[in-house]
Amino acid sequence: TQSTWGTSFVLRLLFGCLSPSHMAAASELGIRTQLFINNEFVNAQSGRTIPCRNPANEEIICHVQEADKSDIDKAVAAAREALDNGPWKDIDGHQRGRLLNRLADVVERNAPTLAAIESMDNGKSVDAALAYDLQSIVTTIRYYAGWADKITGKMIPVPGNFVSYTRHEPVGVVGAIVPWNFPLMLLVWKLAPALACGNTLVIKPAEETPLSALKLCEYILEAGFPPGVVNVVVGFGAVAGAALTEHMDVDKIAFTGSSGVGKIIMKAAANSNLKRVTLELGGKSPNVVLEDADIEAAVEGAIGAIFTNMGQNCVAGSRLYIQSSIYEDFLARLKAKAEQITRGHPMFGPVVNKTQFDKILSYIQYGKTCGARMLCGGGIAHQPGFFIQPTIFADCDETMRIGCEEIFGPVLCVFKFDTFDEVLHRANKTDFGLGSAIWTRDMSKAQKFVQTVKAGTVFINTYNIISAFVPFGGFKQSGYGRDLGEYALHHYTEVKAVTMAVSKL
Repeated sequence: TQSTWGTSFVLRLLFGCLSPSHMAAASELGIRTQLFINNEFVNAQSGRTIPCRNPANEEIICHVQEADKSDIDKAVAAAREALDNGPWKDIDGHQRGRLLNRLADVVERNAPTLAAIESMDNGKSVDAALAYDLQSIVTTIRYYAGWADKITGKMIPVPGNFVSYTRHEPVGVVGAIVPWNFPLMLLVWKLAPALACGNTLVIKPAEETPLSALKLCEYILEAGFPPGVVNVVVGFGAVAGAALTEHMDVDKIAFTGSSGVGKIIMKAAANSNLKRVTLELGGKSPNVVLEDADIEAAVEGAIGAIFTNMGQNCVAGSRLYIQSSIYEDFLARLKAKAEQITRGHPMFGPVVNKTQFDKILSYIQYGKTCGARMLCGGGIAHQPGFFIQPTIFADCDETMRIGCEEIFGPVLCVFKFDTFDEVLHRANKTDFGLGSAIWTRDMSKAQKFVQTVKAGTVFINTYNIISAFVPFGGFKQSGYGRDLGEYALHHYTEVKAVTMAVSKL
């Protein structure tokens, strides 16, 4: 079966039985390379293609069709037709939930295949993709399947002989634009609640990592979704992304990516049809360790907070604040742990492409000259491939570029502080507000941190615990709106108020 074939591929990948040429062969996993519009795989109208490159060996895996404005128009028209005139408009919440559960079943059966594709295309390990990405994907789909028939309005008492109530209706055609760091997982964060609420979608995956999204389209077909409900178009942000955000027949954009691109999307939404927008953007999250913390747990947590997914994580704990009384001891333990992340370690892997590779190395070079103390790393870990050594800079301050800008790579900046009140102030000295954490045994201090820090997520004595059940999003330039949890549903419906006159009894 396809699932067994995928498992075999994963085992060969894990045990090193694949040559680079085999790893680069998309045919190993039956990867689709065309656009998916109206339940059909089709070529782009221009005939142009985009190469997909394996970041572990820099070889081309395959070429996928490149969408431009004409393809976006075609996909949006299919989504609009499905929403207004297709069978989807008559499928109720209970039936939508059943379809989503079928999709979860198919994804779960084919999890090894999807994990292998994600590893080839993105660079993360197969183990990480299976244990984290695919588990989150299946859980998220099932969670929103459960919500599909529970999205209800309410009766509202009003004066006089009137009855008032609200309806929650689909917002319409949703354009979902997703990044390359967790390609399929972040796609599903938008797809599942949008479908649960009865919307249709046009999805633009990152051009660097489109293969798992295209494979998912096969499973959309297998689950039985009607034509036009889900459409996937691969293209560059400046062309396909711009066409989607500016389109007059798209009702909402759901975007995860950089703050700079988020601002461009807001302008496009305002200048077109005032479409609704939700944005999950960048971060420079503070991770605070007080002197009373469980030091071993905090060291492990700090390592995972920054080096998971090679630091390519919007909520990464990239600003580590350590109280002065434990500073040097903590740094020594941190350095020893980071130096263990070498080839074969679960956190070791390439960054996504040459552009990101060069950007991170330029930040590291700056860090060597700005007055910070480099504890470890600082260079290329392995070639070929885009591998960078886990790098730690100590004695940082918030005026340094490495201390205030999002690097999005395996680079940790460490800051020393003396008092709790001082670190409360410094934690908020950033334009971002996505994640944060505190490590302490004093729960009164932990709660004061929760109340003071300007961030959408606060971790206490842990990090990177993201659940489908809990809302995720940011303050300040980390965006607005929420993915996940019940809160995400609010962004995929419009509330309609109805008032009806009734006869006197």
